[in-house]
Amino acid sequence: MAIEVCPNCSTKNRVNETVALAHQPVCGKCGAPLSAAGAGGDDAKPQIVTDATFASAVVDASAAKPVLVDAWAAWCGPCRMLAPVLDQLAAESDGRYTITKLNVDENPRTSAQFNIRSIPTLLIFKGGKLVDQIVGVQPKQAIAARLAAHA
Repeated sequence: MAIEVCPNCSTKNRVNETVALAHQPVCGKCGAPLSAAGAGGDDAKPQIVTDATFASAVVDASAAKPVLVDAWAAWCGPCRMLAPVLDQLAAESDGRYTITKLNVDENPRTSAQFNIRSIPTLLIFKGGKLVDQIVGVQPKQAIAARLAAHA
């Protein structure tokens, strides 16, 4: 379930993403149409990648635009601190880049392939290659600047 804020009355509404694909969601208070969950495109929020999908979702996709991979784990406090920043960057991307999330506990093959030893680690791919790496929590502006350098 996603939370959508009504552009008309500012009421917060729960929107089931699956149902929103078939039917236009409306505000429960005023009836105004809400943006369908995910209507902002694939870049509107971080995409989940796995060992199985990494090659197509990150390496191949980075041929067109930079892809940032957030290597994280559920038990990692700094990773949880960084998550809202990455959500904001994804929402503000306007198609210039893609943000993805890779759970290192569930995807050990990719974690080992890129020698991820500390989390959070942010990997930036462009043209099918790893072009930048950020280890640890960084301010939103610093991450945005590194992404912009590769856009």
